[in-house]
Amino acid sequence: MTLENALLVSAILFAIGLYGALTRRNAIVLIMSIELMFNAVNIAAIGFSRFTVPMSLTGTPAEVTADTVGSALSGHVFAIFIIAAAAAEVALGLALVIAIYRQRETADVSELDTLRG
Repeated sequence: MTLENALLVSAILFAIGLYGALTRRNAIVLIMSIELMFNAVNIAAIGFSRFTVPMSLTGTPAEVTADTVGSALSGHVFAIFIIAAAAAEVALGLALVIAIYRQRETADVSELDTLRG
């Protein structure tokens, strides 16, 4: 797999998520579309981290230091932070959807134009 393939998969997933976020009216589908876009960014970050290896890592093992290994794993660390933020976003989003559904008995975001019941 090359960097171009990873970025192509990432772009396709992001486009599907963006389409779902812009065209769907159900709040659960909106949250799932946003999660799909987050995962597309994760794939791109890990792809860049995997295929843009620092020159110091291509040398002999004695030349590799902890600093260069840390810079090579920056995409993976970034992806872990995105996953943690996405988990918090899902928990908060689902709590809001449940609260709105209990009050209005609908999860359609087009019917949520005012804050008053």
